[in-house]
Amino acid sequence: MRRNDQAFGHLMALFSVLVWGTTFVFTKVLLRTFSPVEIMVTRFALGFAALLLVGRGWLRVTERRHEWYFALAGLTGVTLYFLMENIALTYASASLIGVVVSVAPLFTAVAVRLFNGGEPMGRFFFLGFACALAGVALVSFSGVRELHFSPLGALLGVLAAVVWGVYSAVIRKIGAFGYQTVPATARVFFYGLLFLVPVAVWDGFPAGFAAWLRPEHLGGLLFLGLCASAMCFVTWNRAVHILGALKTSVYVYIVPVVTIVFSAIILHESMTPMMAAGTVLALAGLFLSEKREKQTQNETN
Repeated sequence: MRRNDQAFGHLMALFSVLVWGTTFVFTKVLLRTFSPVEIMVTRFALGFAALLLVGRGWLRVTERRHEWYFALAGLTGVTLYFLMENIALTYASASLIGVVVSVAPLFTAVAVRLFNGGEPMGRFFFLGFACALAGVALVSFSGVRELHFSPLGALLGVLAAVVWGVYSAVIRKIGAFGYQTVPATARVFFYGLLFLVPVAVWDGFPAGFAAWLRPEHLGGLLFLGLCASAMCFVTWNRAVHILGALKTSVYVYIVPVVTIVFSAIILHESMTPMMAAGTVLALAGLFLSEKREKQTQNETN
């Protein structure tokens, strides 16, 4: 693969996580008025409509078995991941959940081995993960004292990381089928919304109509639907296709850095020395994982 393609993949992965790091904060603000299910249905319905428009219609699968992969991607990457994440945000701070979810690369590595049988893990991957996990522990310890730490919230965050790992491996498999990224992502969103229907019927839409028209709410939902969902899922899925699921997944380590900064600015959540140390360790985990990749490439050349 050409060096320019690799650089483009890294830029798309970086863009995705920079935007996603802010979504914890926007979602936390919206949760003051809307239920988790209301937010999910709205953002992915907006994203689905935008992707259908840009992708010029509905994607036709070339083989029936491919449909199972799209359904699994929608279930894990949309329905389960965001349902767990949004509910977790009702129990714990945006900073804490943002860091807990950063353990996703480990589960991505396991899922990749199960689904694709490739992208081997070396010692630098595990060393990088250990650094990120240490950052999670530091922020969690700080959360017990100041950030309304919730075991249930933390557990939901970890489970969200697990299903995101499965999603990353599945979307890598879908990329190998040769479908264009935008219409393929729209099909994933369709299944995510389909699996959300029973939950939405059960939960309902308790927020009044006037709440949806408030500028701060409308702006937040449009940002989550068009930018964080439609655009960022396309850039992330493309990055996975170029770089591989495992290499792309380590960019998740940047999410806590963005989340913590925006939480301090917008939500006025306190920034403690432990949180700062956890942030440094998360970044160190990214660089160590990238070092692993470079060394592996050098050894194979």
